[in-house]
Amino acid sequence: MSGHSKWANIQHRKGRQDAKRSNMWTKIVREIIIAARTGGGGDPDMNPKLRLALVKARGANVPKDTIKNAILKGTGQLEGVSYEEVRYEGYGVSGAALIIDCTTDNKVRTVSDVRHILTSNGGSLGTEGSVAFMFKHCGLIVLPSGADEDKAMEVGLEAGAEDVVANEDGTIEIVTPPTIQEFEAVQKALEDAGMTPIYAEITMKPVNKTVLSGEDAEKMQRIIDELEDNDDVSQVYCSAELDLPEDEE
Repeated sequence: MSGHSKWANIQHRKGRQDAKRSNMWTKIVREIIIAARTGGGGDPDMNPKLRLALVKARGANVPKDTIKNAILKGTGQLEGVSYEEVRYEGYGVSGAALIIDCTTDNKVRTVSDVRHILTSNGGSLGTEGSVAFMFKHCGLIVLPSGADEDKAMEVGLEAGAEDVVANEDGTIEIVTPPTIQEFEAVQKALEDAGMTPIYAEITMKPVNKTVLSGEDAEKMQRIIDELEDNDDVSQVYCSAELDLPEDEE
């Protein structure tokens, strides 16, 4: 089946995050600490959650000593701030749904920051469960334009993928179950078949998308950018697909 590409939006956000390396490193370090504490210890072979966090860290060129110290803090072998994961749900422009995942040592500060960003840009903070039903928890792997769709479908479905979608721009999306083991199995099968993803994450994929353009798209992008600039915000998921000018993507 074919679909409109979300890759331009993802790529825009990844580009901004790469440009703000210190902010990105802060988020990844917190993710490693939490994964080491809650996912099953400091051994990535025994801790799939930590394994995924380490893949992100290596991709972002986080220094090895920083990674090692984060693991030791998570396992309690080094003193450090105690972080916890918290999820907020809300609305942006034209009622577009937002899920905002955070890692924080102060929930009062974090919810205040998130609420301020939303309300100052025409959005609002919702209650728990208010928009979660609008998203599907799943793995998402994106292959670059030019990848063999038939091969991706054969390999992906054989490895346990739920769906394979060819986008208008030539990229291919493979949707997997949300468990880390199943996601990794599909990713490994694709890579073993010579297909290297340009994006691979366990995510919250919107069930139905609303395309925003013009001023609405710019306002929605501003909300996402301000949320992602906050150190406590680890991930932002949005039900809107933003039709932005090429120089803004």
